[in-house]
Amino acid sequence: MNKINCLIVDDEPIARDIIKNYCGHLEHLNVIASCGNALEAKAVLQAQAVDVMFLDINMPVMDGISFVKTMRNPPQIIFTTAYKEYAVDAFDLAACDYLLKPFSFDRFIIAVDKALEKLNGNQPKVVSESSKPAEDFIFIKTDGKIYKIYHDDLLYAEAQGNYTKIVTTTSILLPKMPFSNFEELLPGSLFLRSHRSFIINKSKIGHIEGNRVFINNTEIPIGTNYKEILLKELGFSK
Repeated sequence: MNKINCLIVDDEPIARDIIKNYCGHLEHLNVIASCGNALEAKAVLQAQAVDVMFLDINMPVMDGISFVKTMRNPPQIIFTTAYKEYAVDAFDLAACDYLLKPFSFDRFIIAVDKALEKLNGNQPKVVSESSKPAEDFIFIKTDGKIYKIYHDDLLYAEAQGNYTKIVTTTSILLPKMPFSNFEELLPGSLFLRSHRSFIINKSKIGHIEGNRVFINNTEIPIGTNYKEILLKELGFSK
């Protein structure tokens, strides 16, 4: 059997060691890296081919579910978490399997076998664009909850230090999430930067006046460095 390249992503060193030890008992599994957060894992995915990723959900900087949403062609995902309430969201992303910590070696083997079946059967990968329509929502974690936000409900977002203020048609969320990470979750065809601190939903623009754009009577600035690009995206020259 060909070696299966595995990536372990968990902010707890002990949890990473347990999975690595389990993988070591299965000779066809090759652990190419063990990362403490999503950003480290992203760098590995860009540099090497990964077949299976063991991914924790509750992590700082970016949680596992949000991380999967940023991937265009993700590997087979086996979520690992101590919180069973995330199961529904995990399977909404077509996760290969979901391991609830602490999990046994035999349960681990079952999850790996599921991943191998999908790989050997050439089945569509998780959230593969070729296997399903483009999704029209994102997941955001804040205040101990994971929120599902539809693109059409998202009006605009504003950078606020280490947080991102997200304004929707029904609520305002303030996750502890870098603005650049949030921007990566959004499709560029629908959302535009109007300013270094603002992202707007193109379809929600009421009107533009001078260096301001109005969305639901809210005035949002247009930065000098962004105006030309914004107008071009809307079909106008400067």
